[in-house]
Amino acid sequence: MSIAAPTPTVTHYAGLDVAKATLAHHLAGHHHDLPNTPAGHRRLVRLLQRRPGVQLVCEASGGYEQAPVRALWAAGLPVSIVEAGRVRHFARACGQRAKSDPIDAAVIAEFGAAVRPRPTPSPGPVADRLAALVQRRRQLQHTLVAETNRAAHYTDPLLRRQTAQLVRLLRAQIRACETETARLLGQDAELAAKVDRLRLVPGVGPVVAATLVAELPELGRLRDEAVAALVGVAPYDRDSGRFQGLRRIAGGRRTVRGALFMATLSAVRHDRLLRAHHQQLLARGKKPLVALTACLRKLLVLLNRLLKNPNFTLAG
Repeated sequence: MSIAAPTPTVTHYAGLDVAKATLAHHLAGHHHDLPNTPAGHRRLVRLLQRRPGVQLVCEASGGYEQAPVRALWAAGLPVSIVEAGRVRHFARACGQRAKSDPIDAAVIAEFGAAVRPRPTPSPGPVADRLAALVQRRRQLQHTLVAETNRAAHYTDPLLRRQTAQLVRLLRAQIRACETETARLLGQDAELAAKVDRLRLVPGVGPVVAATLVAELPELGRLRDEAVAALVGVAPYDRDSGRFQGLRRIAGGRRTVRGALFMATLSAVRHDRLLRAHHQQLLARGKKPLVALTACLRKLLVLLNRLLKNPNFTLAG
């Protein structure tokens, strides 16, 4: 992940530690405890607006950060959402082993000042709702798979009736999410154009394309190496002295990687170039999962170039 210089107006970094019910805010040596409620979000905005040139940094906290971040975006304030593991490693590197909400908020502020992360852009209301629909469909699909697996072992008539009813309900809700996703894309020409362009690639269907547009908005804006690292399919060195370890992928956006993995399984069967690349890797002795991961990375690079360059074609 590249480190960007801050905008000229940024002079201070504020840290925000987010919990389900509370917000711990740290700025310039001052700490504030706020509720994670609309009233608390309004007070957070006022605190930041009192000091010009402030960029707030918070961790991705399982969704609890979404409401305060939306309030900051609505107020036009810059905010960076960073991976929690990066902040925790930073704290350990600084010798900070104690952990509490006020300490974490202060560490996040120090992390911001040291690393200077880019502000996370606001996705906009359409893209924000699209991401919620994509996430909900994925949750329903996981529940459907779990219920279907359990149903195979039921012998009691009541349990079989119940699971059949639940399966029908889940499938209906999945279809409803897909219908609403298509309707939402029809309202945004830019997002719809991206989805249509991504679907030019064999293996990329409507669900995968919507997932990429919703959960990987950076696609088409970054270098190939950067987007591969962002998704978590960039191999990292494991060398020391004369020892050369196996290159392994790490980190990244698991949900996006999962969607691309399913697309890759289809692409290596139906896309001529990816099929040939996959067969070459297997012929060279690569393990099947390693070969598929390499093809996934190649597919991701292709999709990135498709969105980055309007003149780029599959034949090119």
